[in-house]
Order: sequence, then C-alpha cells, then structure tokens
Amino acid sequence: MTTAKQNTLRWALLLAALLALMAGAATGAKASTGGAASTTASAPGSDLAFSPFRYAGASWYGGPSMWGRSTACGATLQPSTLGVAHKTLPCGTTVKFVYHGHVLVTQVIDRGPYIKGRAWDFTKAASEALHFEGVGRVRYAVALSYARTS
Repeated sequence: MTTAKQNTLRWALLLAALLALMAGAATGAKASTGGAASTTASAPGSDLAFSPFRYAGASWYGGPSMWGRSTACGATLQPSTLGVAHKTLPCGTTVKFVYHGHVLVTQVIDRGPYIKGRAWDFTKAASEALHFEGVGRVRYAVALSYARTS
C-alpha cells in the first residue's frame, strides 16, 4: 500500500525530472538526460504514427553503480535519463509504452535485456514515469518511421 508521503515524493521526483528535461531542451543542453534524446510522458500519439500495440516482457535497470556509465548508443546513464534498452531496434528509435494506464514515449538508448522472456529494459526515470516496478509485461508500439514491415 502506498502512503500519501510516498505518492508526494514520487510526484515531486517526476516533476523534477520533467523540469530538468524541459530546461535542457530549452537550452539545447544534453546533460539533463545524459545525452539521450527523449520525450516525456506526453499526449499519446503526439506527432508520430505508431505500429499496432504488442505485448512484451520488461524490466528496469540502473542504480548508483551504473550512473555515469555510457550506454551502447552513447548516452550517459543518470537517474534522470529517460530511455529504454532493446536488443535489435536502432538507437534513437521512438517507442510508446503503456502500463496500467500510464503512457511514455521515449527512445532506444541502450542494448539489452539479455534475459530470456524480456524485450525491454527501462531506465530508472522511464520506469518511474510508467509506475513500473520490477519485472512485468508492457504494451508497446514502435514509431512507424522505424517499424519493421516484416
């Protein structure tokens, strides 16, 4: 059961992350996302067209021992870095996720996961934006400009 204090803290962290992203986007700086180009939990559909939704296993990764490390796509992983890891989609591919009514549109910034049954690894900030904890199944759609046709 989540307490009011925990909910307040989660919202405060999410708001701080969103403000940091907006500040970085306004100045052209990449530090707030560790160099990752990302979008926040925005209106579903935005300006992109997406493939039909599918389901896949997911988990999240990160933690103090990983902060400051480079991802496979060249971003620097920080607690505020929004992004996902996928084994085969090109770096920068935009993907929309839905988990228990929470929506996140972000980009592939790393490779992985390398555990059977999982297709996605969320960064800490992405998992918090989706209210995703641990391991589970998520709905996802790939932006049509990157989606495979076969």
